[in-house]
This record gives sequence, C-alpha cells and structure tokens, in this order.
Amino acid sequence: MEALGKAIELLFSGDKEVYFIAWTSLRLSLISVVIAAALSLPLGFLIGLKSFRGKKAVIAFLNTLMALPTVVVGLLVYTFISRTGPLGSLGLLFTPAGIHIGQIILCFPLITSLVYSALSRLDQRLPETLITLGAKPFEIFRMIIWEGRIAILSALLSGFGRVVGEVGVAMMLGGNIRWYTRTLTTAIALETSKGDFELGLALGMILMAIAFVVNFTLHGVVKYER
Repeated sequence: MEALGKAIELLFSGDKEVYFIAWTSLRLSLISVVIAAALSLPLGFLIGLKSFRGKKAVIAFLNTLMALPTVVVGLLVYTFISRTGPLGSLGLLFTPAGIHIGQIILCFPLITSLVYSALSRLDQRLPETLITLGAKPFEIFRMIIWEGRIAILSALLSGFGRVVGEVGVAMMLGGNIRWYTRTLTTAIALETSKGDFELGLALGMILMAIAFVVNFTLHGVVKYER
C-alpha cells in the first residue's frame, strides 16, 4: 500500500520522465498502427470481397503470423537490422524506426484478419448492387468502409492494444534507451527488476488507463451505433 501511494503521488507530481515514457509508447504505437492500417486494410478488403487462387493459403499464413510471440518477431527483425544483418547499414537497430518495423509486423496480420472476417459477413451482393446503381469504384469502396466501420474501428483498436502492451519487440529492437526508446512496458520490466516498484506501479497505472480508454471508446461506439 505504501508503494501504491507513492506511485499515485508520482503520477500527480508531473514527473517528466514518467510522462515522456508514456508519450513515447503512445507515439510509437499510433504511428505503427497507422502504417499497418495503410497496408492491411486494402489486403483485408481484397481477401474479404474477392475470390482468388491461394486465398486459403494467405488466410492460413496470416493466422500463423498472429500466433507468433512478440519475442520471436523481435528476434527475426533483429537478425535483419543488426549490424551483421542485410539491413545493418541502415542503422535501424535501437531506434524508434526499428520498433516501428517490429510493431507493424505484430499488428498487420491482426488488423487484416479482423477486417477480412468483418467484410466476409457483409452481404456479398452489396458491391454488385452498387455497380448496378452506377456507383464508381471509389464510391463502392467508401460505402463498404461505411458498412463495416465498426468492425474496422475494432480492428484498429485491437492492433493498437496489441502493440502498446507488448514488451519483446520494444526491448529487443529499441534497446530500452532512456529518453529515446524507453516505453511503458520496457520501463516497467526494468524498474521492477531494480526494485523500484513505485515507478513500475505508476507506469502500470498509465498502461491500464490506456487499455481502459481503448475499450471504453470501442464500447461507446458500438453502443451508439445500436
């Protein structure tokens, strides 16, 4: 209880390092989700609305990627961007860019699969109906997005939750560098191992608050639509 009290005091004291770590986590996660969404949404639409050869294999591959532990993703990316790796000359290791690569790989299959699952439940006659009514390709795309907006938002929030709470990628690719790549999860792991439970608890509270806001937002949107 004493540690909890000190953690709450640390939160309301405006500690610069605490809020810098929280902002770093949010910034890295948001950028990664935006980039992943730009890649995964078109693929999710393609898989959900089109029939093509090898579709089952693509879905199986995405499901396999979803099951990969974060440390495995971190290890795979590490082998490519380390100094001895094929991309070592780019200097991506222990930088925010390195974390972005790992986080994008983490949330890309999740967002794609959720979007695909949502669109596969829509009326398959919708695109044909819109074409019959004279809708242009962009209008068809916009209408499908509108019809599946709740599921798409859910997919994006799930992807954000996946990356903001992971520790393996951020630790292995970011290096947990103070005032640079230290995130909420890596800082919690470090401070707890050092015995600084007050700071660890304070950061954990922020992480829980972020999770609550994400879930509350999704619940509010779904309730409003109903």
